[in-house]
Amino acid sequence: MDLSIFLTPEAWISLAMLVFLEIVLGIDNIAFIAVTTNRLAPDKQHIGRKLGLAGAMFMRCLFLCFASWLIHMAQPLFTIELGPYVHGFSIRDILLAAGGAYLIYKGIEEVRSMLALDELRALHGDESEVQAHRIGLGQAVGTIMVMDIVFSIDSVITAVGMAEHLIVMIIAVIAAVLLMMVFIDAVSDFINKHPEIKILALVFITAIGVLLFIDGVGFHTGIEIAALGLSLEKTLVYFAMIFSLVLELIQMSYNRRADEFLHQRKSSCEAASSQESK
Repeated sequence: MDLSIFLTPEAWISLAMLVFLEIVLGIDNIAFIAVTTNRLAPDKQHIGRKLGLAGAMFMRCLFLCFASWLIHMAQPLFTIELGPYVHGFSIRDILLAAGGAYLIYKGIEEVRSMLALDELRALHGDESEVQAHRIGLGQAVGTIMVMDIVFSIDSVITAVGMAEHLIVMIIAVIAAVLLMMVFIDAVSDFINKHPEIKILALVFITAIGVLLFIDGVGFHTGIEIAALGLSLEKTLVYFAMIFSLVLELIQMSYNRRADEFLHQRKSSCEAASSQESK
């Protein structure tokens, strides 16, 4: 392992850019981890999030170790021709399409569960209903690790393209995951505390699933926003989700301030009424 590469500014620039990239691309993974670990018992959710991120880090580092092989996964294994539609499917395409389909199913199913009040019914039901809604720690961590393979394909390929040395890529992944571990509980608790944010996260997961699926089957424009390093489809989805999140946060802030104002107004009126009665 040659550490002399860190004597060059190029290595540090690549490292900083990769850490930022991993954190940005890890937002969708954090949302998935938050939703998945929410079905754990309350006393296991904290350790589930940490183990989920640790498992995701392991899978991503493992992917990086096979980065040279991963680059060649774009070689088509077979081709499907349906009229004007012609697409050669590689291992990468199959993984993206299958993973995207799973995320679409997962997002829609979780939204259906929320609208059906399954979680509330379980929490306010008997112990058997609560246990039926729960999943095991191993199942949660395993699901997170498997789905990280799908989430990390594009970021790993991007990392290989940005950095020449494997050690730089691995350090960037570890640093990004350690930073995410600091904030995962706050993000997860915030999502779980506000149902509207949780629904937004589920819609985000579903949208990411759609992006992965259409990328896997070859339905994409091929246009890339050079300044962001993202495809046109991802840029539009990310912009829509950021806009929706900001709008939701503004609405939540307004509701909180309005509630505080009305509470203070009610207290003042009650105090004035009490003094008049005396």
